[in-house]
Amino acid sequence: MVQKKVNDVVKVREVTAKTILSRSRVSDYTINPYIGCEHGCTYCYARFMKRYTGHREEWGEFVDVKINAVTLLKREIKRRRVGKVWISGVCDPYQPLENRYKLTRGCLEVLLREGWPVTIQTKSPLILRDIEILREFREIEAVLSITTSDDEIRRIFEPNSPPIEERIEALGRLHSEGIKTYAMIAPLLPKAEELVKQLEGKVDHVLIDKMNYHYADWVYRKYGLEYAMSWTFFNQKKVELGNALRERGIPYQVLF
Repeated sequence: MVQKKVNDVVKVREVTAKTILSRSRVSDYTINPYIGCEHGCTYCYARFMKRYTGHREEWGEFVDVKINAVTLLKREIKRRRVGKVWISGVCDPYQPLENRYKLTRGCLEVLLREGWPVTIQTKSPLILRDIEILREFREIEAVLSITTSDDEIRRIFEPNSPPIEERIEALGRLHSEGIKTYAMIAPLLPKAEELVKQLEGKVDHVLIDKMNYHYADWVYRKYGLEYAMSWTFFNQKKVELGNALRERGIPYQVLF
């Protein structure tokens, strides 16, 4: 196990994983090349992973890198029945460290070679680095999480995540390459309704969900955004988003 620091905040630990292709309730399988995430989103449900890693750092201040992820996948995929793979469930597969380690890219190459269908979920335009791999898949979905149209709101809830415009541009590029694209407006934050006109022509589908966890309650209170925690807010925005998406002919699904 090797420990490093990529900056003054994030502790990086290189670890050897025992398995990489896990069963999932969301998809058939999930692959998480990393544990922890540099984006440090205040609402992230995946912070429960802390209890399994021994980390005392705050969420967003540590990442465990599964340096043997690609080697494991090459072996495990031979023993499993073909199914859809979700990348990733408890990390962002294109967080900045992926630039260095290229574990997500390596796993995609294995999955492509074996002909497995894939759904990738990320907040990062780094996904465009692998576009030549993605467009070779027979069945591939790219999901970009975009929770608001306002970068001030984004910085409050997702302090180290990529800017909104970069994510929307990434969706447009992926869409133009014939890759099925989704915008995941979840959790639904203030000013999300203004995303619709920016997404037109760039997505095949939009998914909408409310805030389902209480980790970020203190953020709402600190910035006077308590109104955006209420069912009144979620139901109002659900209607506004739905109307705007229908007007533009964009298919969508509300998950609450």
